[in-house]
Amino acid sequence: MKKQRFGLIGSGWRAEFYIRIAKLLPEQLELTGVVIRDSDKGAAFAKKFSVPVVQTLDELLEDRPDFVVLSINRDFVTDYLVRLFERKVPVLCETPPGKTVADLEELWESSQASGANIQVAEQYFLQPLYAAWLQVMEEGRLGEVENMSISALHGYHAVSMIRKMLNVPYERCVIQGKRFSFRVTETADRGGFVVDGEVMTRDRDRLTFEFENGKTAFFDFSGVQYHSYIRTRQLNVQGTRGEIDDLTVRYLAEDGTPVTQELQRIDLGVYNNQEWAHQGIMLGERYVYKSPFPTGRLNDDEIAIADCLVRMGHYVQTGESFYSLREALQDTYVSIKMEEALSRPNEEIIVDRMIWAE
Repeated sequence: MKKQRFGLIGSGWRAEFYIRIAKLLPEQLELTGVVIRDSDKGAAFAKKFSVPVVQTLDELLEDRPDFVVLSINRDFVTDYLVRLFERKVPVLCETPPGKTVADLEELWESSQASGANIQVAEQYFLQPLYAAWLQVMEEGRLGEVENMSISALHGYHAVSMIRKMLNVPYERCVIQGKRFSFRVTETADRGGFVVDGEVMTRDRDRLTFEFENGKTAFFDFSGVQYHSYIRTRQLNVQGTRGEIDDLTVRYLAEDGTPVTQELQRIDLGVYNNQEWAHQGIMLGERYVYKSPFPTGRLNDDEIAIADCLVRMGHYVQTGESFYSLREALQDTYVSIKMEEALSRPNEEIIVDRMIWAE
């Protein structure tokens, strides 16, 4: 596949991922420019990251990128998307596309009216561990998956994983739950280790999703889990013939023999190896996930975002979707309903079938 050339709108923490990835994978990706409207901020950004910076969308499009990545605050997403739709520019949207259900419905109608070419950078299902878990399920080792407990992701990210793992694309469901608060010592943040011993009070959300087909998800998450060495992630998925319990996979062989295996991560650059790259994840003697960038010095989230960029290029060329606006709208809609459930403890909140699901 030819090198993918993309423009970037945004300059925040998440936008910086795209810059790093393009620099780490120069044979596959090229960043054509970054839109920053403030000229002083843009000049400082260009110097810091050694990237071309422009002030307007028109300037960005002059270099004819294959697509544009939109990575800005949710308050401004819709306006930019409509402008890109009108110009027939393919767009990979990073931020959840709207704050209210009305916003989501308006965006769907606009995309349909304009024939928009859009995908959304929901990357977690492309991260190595999540991709390995999904592969085990797709192989049928668990049988029919009927329930799961997830304590790993917040909001729409968790909804995306629940829908994929339970295979409930747009089903109606009932959500109920409650928000709790507990104290925990901070150990890390986006900048790295935190060692001052400060104890913080953090919310912990617990919700139950009961889908109309009988499948059920139990959600349990505290935001500290993203950056903590004493609050890690947990996943349990149960099917008729087996379960995934974090890194342990239990299932029945074809002859009914119970089998227990562990997922094993394979990396270069550890224990005296002088390279650094993630190779994949093995279950027993075979890979259930292989990195699409086996020589790239990328962390798991960067691998997933890079995969989104490559898949976006493939989508532009072939029309083959990997995470559509329809899916993003559904995940965002359900996450809005999650917040409603948390604001009304233990009440049943109905998730209905929306216009993009038809």
